[in-house]
Amino acid sequence: MPTRSPPPAAAGFRVHLRPPRPSDEAAFLRAARASRALHGRWAKAPSTRSEFVAFVKRYGADAPAHAGFLVLRNSDDALCGVFNFSEIVRNAFNSAYLGYYAFAPHAGGGLMTEGFALALDVAFRSLALHRIEVNVQPTNRRSLALVARLHFFCEGYSRRYVKIAGRWRDHVRFAMLAEDWNRLRREVLRQTTGRAPR
Repeated sequence: MPTRSPPPAAAGFRVHLRPPRPSDEAAFLRAARASRALHGRWAKAPSTRSEFVAFVKRYGADAPAHAGFLVLRNSDDALCGVFNFSEIVRNAFNSAYLGYYAFAPHAGGGLMTEGFALALDVAFRSLALHRIEVNVQPTNRRSLALVARLHFFCEGYSRRYVKIAGRWRDHVRFAMLAEDWNRLRREVLRQTTGRAPR
């Protein structure tokens, strides 16, 4: 009897999210290699077998302090991008950092916007987080536009915040709270997924 794949963590009109699996290795590494120019100095996707194994261990379904999701197109399961919730701290904080990147050639078509809305719904409803923080380099116009579309609040500017591609990079700091999402959820999900949420 064939084994059935577990249901996605979240599903929208064009994409769905699920945690990364070891079986994603070949497709993921191909997408990472094809996206080097797109990622540039803004992101560093795992690009070797050992990096991918560590990625799945860190962000897979059983990771306690992290939660990662691949963005897959519904029509053909094409790998479109990644959303990673890192350093999930419970108790008084109940917060996490969110990092993300698209894969070529799927950037710019709205798939990541839909995936972002689904990821936020998972974070605030399934993971029951109170705060999500996103940090974006000030010259990364696409990513700045993405957080603006999702109505994140700009909280400040962090100098030399993260070392990426061998250099300390400044970042603009954004956040969304559970109460923000509760207020925005219905409209954001309707606009990004084409479906009224339940």
